[in-house]
Parts: sequence; structure tokens; C-alpha cells
Amino acid sequence: MKKSFNIKMITNHIGLPTIIIGGFWIIIMILGVINQLSFPDMLTDGLKRFGRWGILTLAMVPAIQSGVGPNFALPLGIVCGLLAQVCAIAWGFSGVSWLVVSALLAIVFAALMGYGYGKLMNAVKGSEMTIATYTGFSMTMLFSLLWLILPFKDQRITWPLGGGTGLRETIQLDIVGSTQILDKLWSFSIFGVSIPTGALLVFAAGCVVVWLFMHSKTGIAITASGSNPMFANAAGLNVDKGRITANIISMILGALGIIVYAQSFGYTQLYQAPLMMAFPAVAGILIGGASVRKSGIIHVIAGTLIFQGLMATSLPVANELFAGTDLSETLRMIIQNGIILYALMQAGGSRK
Repeated sequence: MKKSFNIKMITNHIGLPTIIIGGFWIIIMILGVINQLSFPDMLTDGLKRFGRWGILTLAMVPAIQSGVGPNFALPLGIVCGLLAQVCAIAWGFSGVSWLVVSALLAIVFAALMGYGYGKLMNAVKGSEMTIATYTGFSMTMLFSLLWLILPFKDQRITWPLGGGTGLRETIQLDIVGSTQILDKLWSFSIFGVSIPTGALLVFAAGCVVVWLFMHSKTGIAITASGSNPMFANAAGLNVDKGRITANIISMILGALGIIVYAQSFGYTQLYQAPLMMAFPAVAGILIGGASVRKSGIIHVIAGTLIFQGLMATSLPVANELFAGTDLSETLRMIIQNGIILYALMQAGGSRK
């Protein structure tokens, strides 16, 4: 007997958030065209944001698959990436060498941070998402103090007053020639849409690496442990070790993601800048159809594209529709936190 697809089946397959936000994005783009905004420019901004946020959103996959849930402690990985960037600048690296050294340092710092965080998550099973959020907040504030007392002497990154101590809140990356290195790499335009080829290729490479890892013996064990810890224990799998490994991978991706993000914007922001950065990444993967228990690469790609595309489009459209009023941040917060709330409400059930 042939299956008849109805609205409920389509909604269950794609996901209600994906349908709603995707449809909303299309409406916003139509409104933009009606208000004579450049359609190629809207797509260009969306693709740039897609490249910036891709790896940060990808960091959610290992954590979710391990049973920890969305990584609300992503700021831990982000501050590791920020520290790596600052060290690379202070040590005199520039251009591509700055990017490479920052990435290598970020991997080391984030691996150590991820190991400690994984141990913490094993100690608070059942309350991971709550503890993760406050852990991210606390570490961001701790690093706000460290940025003031770390012994950096490079006048390009320290405050000009106070004897050259303390790092600046915003560090322009043009001082090391590292602005949009990836965005401009092999970039081209088609029908007026500028394609940030390098950033997209890095994101694609990250997706392939994570996919291969999650389909390796270790990755399959992590997924099995996250899906059914009791069965995994009975089968002889080390659930706690898998959770630690997943969190290390997640933190490394967060650290690398902020490097890609920073070079695209052209500056590195310290102090409280990482505080809320986990929430757009969490919202992105949930919009793509993931749940707090199951996620995949397709959820990362679809969710990041839709969510960041909507964010890029809503700003100019809102400015046109409501002259003199900037509603983009309000719109972002409503969508972002609404999606997270919806996912948490569904945590007790299962998504097909």
C-alpha cells in the first residue's frame, strides 16, 4: 500500500521550526525585494554569516550525540580560541601564519579545557544543560579578569593608558594583515552574489571531519552511549570516556570556529563578547531539525543557513519597514530563544 504524505508527516520529517523559520526567511526576502533592497546583497550577507557561524554550530554535534545535549558552555572553547589569537599576535605572526598558529594553539588550549569540562559533565549527569550555561558564563567572566592581568606587552593589543597593561576590548586584525583571509580566498561573484569560497571550504572540511569521526568506531560508541547509556554500559562501552572525548571535540570546534568568525569580521573581541555566543549556535542546529538528543551534519548546514540568512536579511528589511527603528536584535532574540524553548519543551519526547 502506497504511503500518502500529509502535512503532519512532512512536519515530522522536516521539523516544525525548520518549516516556520524557513518560510519566515522567504517572506522577509520577498519584503526586501518589494522595498527595493538588492537581492544579491541579501544573499551575499547571508552566505558570509553562514561561513562565520558554520563551525561554531558544528560544535554542537559531538556534545548532543554524546548525551550531554546542546553545548551551552561553548564560550569555554571560544575563550581558548581568543587566547590563541592574542598569543599569535603577541608572538609576531601575521597573515596566513597567524591563522595557522592561532588554530594550532586553539586546539591545544581547547583540548585541555574540554577535558576538564567533560569531567564536570560526568559529575553532574542529568543537569548538563543548566550547569553548562552557568559554566560558560562563569568562564567568560573569569577571562574578563585574565585579559586585564595577563603579561602581554605588545602595544598593538594593550590599552594605551595604564602603563600598557591589560588587553584592549577590540583588537583590529588588520594590524597583522589577517582580515578576511578565508573569505577572500578563491572568492568569486555569480549574478552579483559574492561567494566567500575559503570560509565555505573550511566549513565543508569541518563537516567532513566531524562526519568521519562520528562514523568511526569511537564516534559510533559515543552515539550509542548518548542514546542509551545503560545499554552501552552493559555492552562494555566506557560512557564517561566517550562524553569526555565528545566535549573535547566540541570545545576544539568552538575554538577554531571563533578564529574563522574573527578573521571574517576583521577584529577580535574579548571580555564579555563570548558571553551569549552559544545561543545562536544552539538555535541554528535546532532550527535545522536537530533535537537535544539527536543531531547530524545536515541539521548544522540547514539550520545555520536558514537562521543566519534570516538574521542577515531582517536587519535591512526592518530598517526599511520601520524607519528609524532597529528591530533586528529584538527579532533575533525572539526567534533564537523561542526555538531553544521549543526544543527544551520537546526534550521529554522523541523527534523522528
